[in-house]
Amino acid sequence: MSPRVSTPLTPAGTPPTQIRNFCIIAHIDHGKSTLADRMLQITGVVADRDMRAQYLDRMDLERERGITIKSQAVRMPWASESDDGGEPVPYALNMIDTPGHVDFSYEVSRSLAACEGAVLLVDAAQGIEAQTLANLYLALENDLTIIPVLNKIDLPAADPEKFALEIANLIGGDPDDVLRVSGKTGQGVEDLLDRIVREIPPPEGDPEAPARAMIFDSVYDTYRGVVTYVRMIDGHLEPRQRIQMMSTHANHELLEIGVSSPEPRPSEGLGVGEVGYLITGVKDVRQSKVGDTVTNAQKPAEEPLAGYVEPKPMVFSGLYPIDGSDYAELRESLDKLKLSDASLVYEPETSVALGFGFRCGFLGLLHLEIITERLAREFGLDLITTAPSVVYEVLTDTGETVTVTNPSEYPDGRVASVTEPMVRAAMLTPKEFVGTVMELCQSRRGTLLGMDYLSEDRVELRYNIPLGEIVFDFFDQLKSRTQGYASLDYEPSGSQEADLVKVDILLQGEKVDAFSSIVHREKAYTYGTMMTERLRKLIPRQQFEVPIQAAIGARIIARENIRAIRKDVLAKCYGGDISRKRKLLEKQKEGKKRMKMVGRVEVPQEAFIAALSGDVEGKK
Repeated sequence: MSPRVSTPLTPAGTPPTQIRNFCIIAHIDHGKSTLADRMLQITGVVADRDMRAQYLDRMDLERERGITIKSQAVRMPWASESDDGGEPVPYALNMIDTPGHVDFSYEVSRSLAACEGAVLLVDAAQGIEAQTLANLYLALENDLTIIPVLNKIDLPAADPEKFALEIANLIGGDPDDVLRVSGKTGQGVEDLLDRIVREIPPPEGDPEAPARAMIFDSVYDTYRGVVTYVRMIDGHLEPRQRIQMMSTHANHELLEIGVSSPEPRPSEGLGVGEVGYLITGVKDVRQSKVGDTVTNAQKPAEEPLAGYVEPKPMVFSGLYPIDGSDYAELRESLDKLKLSDASLVYEPETSVALGFGFRCGFLGLLHLEIITERLAREFGLDLITTAPSVVYEVLTDTGETVTVTNPSEYPDGRVASVTEPMVRAAMLTPKEFVGTVMELCQSRRGTLLGMDYLSEDRVELRYNIPLGEIVFDFFDQLKSRTQGYASLDYEPSGSQEADLVKVDILLQGEKVDAFSSIVHREKAYTYGTMMTERLRKLIPRQQFEVPIQAAIGARIIARENIRAIRKDVLAKCYGGDISRKRKLLEKQKEGKKRMKMVGRVEVPQEAFIAALSGDVEGKK
């Protein structure tokens, strides 16, 4: 343990002047979690024998994919030299490790609301990326003190001088002010902790005022119920007090209060500026809303704290259990996930083809992937996910406006106009790939807004692009066309009218709602032929011929046939008159026709999953 570490502070009653609340913000893979690991080790919060890589990433999913999905708050003691050269002063540092992926920027915004400062981390081998800029602007909007840091200086490809200049140009200041650290070796981390103490301001609040604490996260614990993470703004809270949630006016008794260091440590209370957790024993996930204000029920505060903006879902997809009897379990599982993920929205829906399920709203495709994976792992559910779609506003000829989150809600009559959501996308790429990126954006109906050179060889391109064109495979295409060097960030930028149509897929004349999609008129034919071809390979042959058609309204735009399984009725006819054979074949034909009128095409579950995920080899 470092000699600089102070003895662990008693959580209750640390004076606000000795508290520093900060978070680490960066692009994906720039080393946030590794730097957090070194801080935990250097401050002695986690013993060397208990240390493991990505200590704060608790989910198996996070560890496997090497990404942070949930923010984690942890308290660390640190003794910093006093100005007069006397005894080192003990400080309590509350650090929040945040995700870097664009889909989880709502987690970042929640964390920023609980801090006074942010460590802006940039990879010394890769430089500033799109998400670095997005998170930096978020931090500046929240008036946070920014400490610029270059990480991974131990890499052979690191170029600290070049990227320090890039950061200094971006935020103003001197390249020498940019700290050089290595989260892997621990070099420079002690200097960073000292700088956090020196530069980040202490929290402000009124210790005598009625208690007000902002909920910035909450998780569901199977044994203890809802665990709520709060940042104290005014007053103080103690165990066994009665507390009130200001938005729902629900009252609860505080069974336990404490700090995460990084394991939960109960304390005698939380005062101004402290970050900790509350346990009330409540099992209902909706009682603890993120962004809500907690106050003392006996002496409540008059005004709640200004919460942050509610995250709006951008992508919708249907989740259906493969086994219909799992429907109730799916509802319960979504309720539990909703607690730790405030941005997840869902409502029940039914599909002719898939039965009962839920229409869920997500912040992006990675968010959708993570939620379905968590439902499968944590709750053992087998699900079918329908193709993702965005929210459209459809104006009918009668003047009625319909909000469409699912192609099946698209109105059947004549449509006057369709409005689709737009996003402002920022892409950072090496200059040699500018042409490729522009070509990709134009093929996705993008409009160029501007272009800036951040340095000699790195360019930022800004486009206005329909969200529907981004959610499917835009990111994969961007990465593959730029050899993995480009990075993407996007934010909503209003909506615009577009020439969109609904393409239905018909099996033997019957619409299959799960395969319907809303696409641009120019791409309708491509979607129709792709889907009919895909289904022809996936649906097994029936006793009768099955036509698969793609249609816009009443107009068929593509067709494939699944040939019938033909029984050889002529097997027992050796030679003889041809008319006898004809008669048998006509009889078979009549039978097939009757069968076709009463028979229904059975689409196997695997075909649904494969057709919607694009895995056409699934059948083989």
